[in-house]
Amino acid sequence: MLAVALMGALATLTVLVGAPPAAAHNVLISSDPADGDRLDTAPGEVTLTFDQPIQDAGTNEVAVTGPDGAAWAEGTVTIDGAEATAPLRPLGPAGEYVIGFRVLSADGHSVTDEIRFTLTEPGPAAGDTGGPGADGTAEDGPPPSVRQVPDSVVPEDPAAGTDDGTTDDDPAGVPVWVWVIGAAALLVLGLGVALRMGRSHED
Repeated sequence: MLAVALMGALATLTVLVGAPPAAAHNVLISSDPADGDRLDTAPGEVTLTFDQPIQDAGTNEVAVTGPDGAAWAEGTVTIDGAEATAPLRPLGPAGEYVIGFRVLSADGHSVTDEIRFTLTEPGPAAGDTGGPGADGTAEDGPPPSVRQVPDSVVPEDPAAGTDDGTTDDDPAGVPVWVWVIGAAALLVLGLGVALRMGRSHED
């Protein structure tokens, strides 16, 4: 009986030792920039390193959002074993940047998380966004309150007169009062002719 028990225990131990480890989600073990970093020079890319190789199925994503709410990651995420690298366009304002990622782990499940770093000095693109200058005005022109509005977008007032005193209702450019006097003169002339013709018939 003792021999049978020993053989059973040995068989169980063999199965446990020989069994492959169960697959688990990938775990982020380091990043560049690291979570909580304070940088005075803007990085050109983000590198995420995991404990297991990442499946390169074209679904991996890395996004970087700046303090201005703009997205600063651009290009394709590159997978090299357990590393994911995402290029960045030149960063802009100083402040906190959030790196959000979603990668396909070794067990086939997506892993998502985010890390943060702070840019203490404005990046190379801080002055190229066309935003307000230091005095609150646009860098390429006067404040909106004093900018000239093009004539082409100013609505026309049909009742407004032209520069020579005429209105838009008079396409010939003659003042309205001239037409009124002319019409009155014609009316008087017509009445005079009618009266003369009536008298000639009576004679």
